[in-house]
Amino acid sequence: MTTTMNSRERVMAALNFETPDRLPKDLGGMLSTGISAFAYPRLVEALGLPPRLPKLYDTGQMLAMPDLDVLDALGCDCVVIANNATNAFEQTEFWHPYDFNGRLPALVQRPAAFQTQSDGSILQNGVSRMVTSSTVFDEAHGGQPVDWMGELPMLDLEEYKKSLERRILSDERIKSIRDFYQRVRESTDRAIFIHDGSITPDISIHTHGGMAVFPILCLTEPDYVADLHGIETEHTLRNIRMLMPEIAPNVDVIMAAADDWGTQNSTIASPAVFRKLFMPYRRRINDVFHELAPDTKIFLHSCGAIYDIIDLIVESHFDILNPVQWCAGKRSYKEWKDKARKRIALWGGGVNSQVTLPLGTVEQVEQEAREVASYLSQDSGYVFCNIHNILSEIAPEKVIAMYRGASEER
Repeated sequence: MTTTMNSRERVMAALNFETPDRLPKDLGGMLSTGISAFAYPRLVEALGLPPRLPKLYDTGQMLAMPDLDVLDALGCDCVVIANNATNAFEQTEFWHPYDFNGRLPALVQRPAAFQTQSDGSILQNGVSRMVTSSTVFDEAHGGQPVDWMGELPMLDLEEYKKSLERRILSDERIKSIRDFYQRVRESTDRAIFIHDGSITPDISIHTHGGMAVFPILCLTEPDYVADLHGIETEHTLRNIRMLMPEIAPNVDVIMAAADDWGTQNSTIASPAVFRKLFMPYRRRINDVFHELAPDTKIFLHSCGAIYDIIDLIVESHFDILNPVQWCAGKRSYKEWKDKARKRIALWGGGVNSQVTLPLGTVEQVEQEAREVASYLSQDSGYVFCNIHNILSEIAPEKVIAMYRGASEER
């Protein structure tokens, strides 16, 4: 007979491939397992909870930070720390009203970051834009324009190395982070999931030039890429070695990398590129995480059809893989689980977010969530949530049905 666990114990049991008392679930523990701020008020109403302004902890994707009563209603087990914000307790001084030109009364951290344009669109930080027909901010070319007539952009590595010196954590900043995380730990028995850019290396197949450029540089300039990743690794390790001993007792899961290696049908680059130019640096960073915080789990977010590099992700010494986008590529959620079983925990994948969730009935959503959760939770090593964020058009009844199906998987 399994003893009743609190949320933190439940999540950590699953991540350690032990048997939790029930399936652990997540909503908004990180910035790709959340819910659109446009959909969130409808969910709150459908759950029969008091209305409130959504707190936007990611204004690019327009994500609402889930409140504790919403997590309770859906049976979710994680709280988040992101951008100095948390849902573990109230931070009334942190949030300020902004209504996005009358489209969405909400709370944001910096209202001054937004300017309404004459056409009704909203500009954020003078760069990204949300047009009146959109529910997210975006930039032209996704912020990654390409000039195919010129040289591919490459950094001056010596200058870049100098620029990273300005991002080394100060003693004052470390103390502030430590005290904040300790307060979060003392306020909740949910698993604590952190996002801290100072300990997340800028190593990605779509960084430093963008999705169109960097994979080409991996083929044409592998020595440059190796040097760049070496610089990033050394910088990150400096911050990790200073910060982790201070925060390790108060952190359960670390967002260590967001590196979308998959398209809808295949990987963006070959497994050979991952093995040569990414895995050694990932593994070195992850090994230091594990050395300094052996009870903390290291999380990789990588979208798309990445089934062919799961073995390499395991060899990189990640503990958790997300979002389990089994609907991309010609693989099933069963194949994903069988590849990962007892080797790396899976976080997500709860329902086909491209077909069933937007296009299926409430009953179909619940049934698929039940079937997927039942299989992915075999042999433990699984935390349930959607494949990526719940978008603005998703009806609240489907969200509730998804979590209800997961709750009934046993």
